Amino acid sequence: MRLRVAAVFVLLVAGAAAWNYLRPIPAVDVVAALPSTRVVQGSAPTLPWPGQGSGALAVSGLGFLASSGNEQPLPAASVTKVMTALVILEDKPLAKGADGPIVTLGDADVQSYLAAVADKESVVYVRSGEQLTELQLLEGLLIPSANNYSQTLARWDAANIPAFVAKMNARAASLNLKHTSFADTSGASPLSVSTASDLVALGMVAMKQEVFAQVVAMQQAELPLAGTVYNVDRVIGQSGIVGIKTGSGLSSGANFLFAASLSVDGHSITVFGCVMGQETLDAAFSGAIRLLAALQRVLHVVRVIARNDPVATIGTPWGPQTDVVSSVDVDLVEWPGLVLHQKLVSRPLVIDQPLAAGTVEGTEHVVLGDYSLDVPIVTANALYPPGRLWRLLRFSF
Repeated sequence: MRLRVAAVFVLLVAGAAAWNYLRPIPAVDVVAALPSTRVVQGSAPTLPWPGQGSGALAVSGLGFLASSGNEQPLPAASVTKVMTALVILEDKPLAKGADGPIVTLGDADVQSYLAAVADKESVVYVRSGEQLTELQLLEGLLIPSANNYSQTLARWDAANIPAFVAKMNARAASLNLKHTSFADTSGASPLSVSTASDLVALGMVAMKQEVFAQVVAMQQAELPLAGTVYNVDRVIGQSGIVGIKTGSGLSSGANFLFAASLSVDGHSITVFGCVMGQETLDAAFSGAIRLLAALQRVLHVVRVIARNDPVATIGTPWGPQTDVVSSVDVDLVEWPGLVLHQKLVSRPLVIDQPLAAGTVEGTEHVVLGDYSLDVPIVTANALYPPGRLWRLLRFSF
């Protein structure tokens, strides 16, 4: 009897041990090691905003930085042509280095030219039957700021000017430019209005078009009949300025939407800005240059995560553990008061076979301003499945 009981006990123990050994290996979590938020230290610097009118600044990637705080919709003047060009390039894409389709000018284009001359607007000479490429029309639109070219482009794209203006306003709405409304294609109408912040947002989108960025950076261009035409933006190349568009000639004053490439802590940073309602274009240029100089002094590029920095940890119930580290350096432009958000994106792991060092085990999602990036994270050391003894003797896992 005793032997029988002992045998049953042995069988029960053996069965329990076998069941324990064959149980699935428990999943282990990747545990975040970084805080979820961090406020960029410091107080927002005082910037030399224009004494009259308004202004706004942004940084590529980071997004909107600051404004003069007194913005109200003002006539955009010829800065309107940035939207005209954007709609054209989105409707009729043009590869960098290409000339694009040929547009044959007709009587309507001549009438646009004559009417603009009579109104003392900026124009480029045309005649019926003249042939211009899409690129040449964009050059005439953006460099000497030809109002008549804006109407030619509108008719070519949408058959008539009202239909094209409707497209301009629809695109403004899609960009959430809440204080922007267009009444014409050139900005000759004082009813084409915007704010400095809206125009900065528009400029950031337009400069993503390679052909647009190429044209607005040109100091001059050659057109078939007009010959050499010169950029109204006379400060290209100064203070890192690479475009974008001027607007003047209306009673509300002069505007300048600009982009500049600045060297900040050894990195090339693209800055966008706009000043509106200045007395003259020279005053607008001077205001932009002062803002750029001030911004270059206060902007900094900070390494928020370094390659091989621990971002998370993996611990196992059977003992071994490893850091999970960033696979790259993450350098961001910082601005005082912005909040850096970080979130670990991973999944539980079942380590039923060796896990090599350098295995990607998720991402660290980083958000600062308009920056949003996913940083691959990898295991710093190898991890191995549990040994036989642990699997046999475990009780709670």
